[in-house]
Amino acid sequence: MPLRTPSRAAYLRVVRASAWYDLVVTAGFATPWTYALVHDALSSLGGALGLGVLPALDPMQTLYANLMGSVVVVWALLRILRPLPVHGLCDGVARALFATWQAYALSHGATRLLWLFFVVEVAFGLAQLWPWWRDRRTGPACAPPRAAAP
Repeated sequence: MPLRTPSRAAYLRVVRASAWYDLVVTAGFATPWTYALVHDALSSLGGALGLGVLPALDPMQTLYANLMGSVVVVWALLRILRPLPVHGLCDGVARALFATWQAYALSHGATRLLWLFFVVEVAFGLAQLWPWWRDRRTGPACAPPRAAAP
């Protein structure tokens, strides 16, 4: 059964809100210089809150942080400038994946600071996926069939 698009105005506000969150939180990951600052700030915050510090910076960690930051910034800009319901669906799926890998990292000893990000990933993921799932269960996804042409 094809998916039915969620209610546009309210849903697109959620898509944009999740994009703004992504832009603010991940912009600092996009370059080696800003990532070093974000890394130090997050590590200090984790230490101050007793949640654990980040591992020491190394070139591979920085590369992966920059790749993730760059892609997420571009994805966020797309959702801010041209939000579409399908962008919310795709972002919800991406957040489910991110939350899965964050849970995996947490279960393998990553800093508990990651919980702060995990909670937001799950919340925005549910907010963007729930309308698609709900609409799929409540009725047909398309208009009634047309009469056959003579």
